Amino acid sequence: IASRRRGNTASSIQVDGVTLDGVQPIRQAVFSHFASHFKASTVDRPGVENHQFLRLTPLEGGSLTKHFSVEEVKAAVWDCDGYKNSGPDGINFGFIKDFWPEMQAD
Repeated sequence: IASRRRGNTASSIQVDGVTLDGVQPIRQAVFSHFASHFKASTVDRPGVENHQFLRLTPLEGGSLTKHFSVEEVKAAVWDCDGYKNSGPDGINFGFIKDFWPEMQAD
């Protein structure tokens, strides 16, 4: 174990072309390196005040809230692999496909 510890010890490092020896200078260089990477920085982000966003027409908006047809649901279920991992309720698409006649009304 002592041999491994000696092999893993950094007795000197080079920072910006300067060789640092000793525990305290190495510790300070490592601290400064990581402090510069993790310090908070202020970034100017663009605002949304002057942007003109596109809007949906009432017809387009209504299509987002309409109910799915039985055919649309069946097509989506049949497009999925039936025996992949189940959801949190333990039911996978294979189960739904097997019991589709009983479940389609739900």
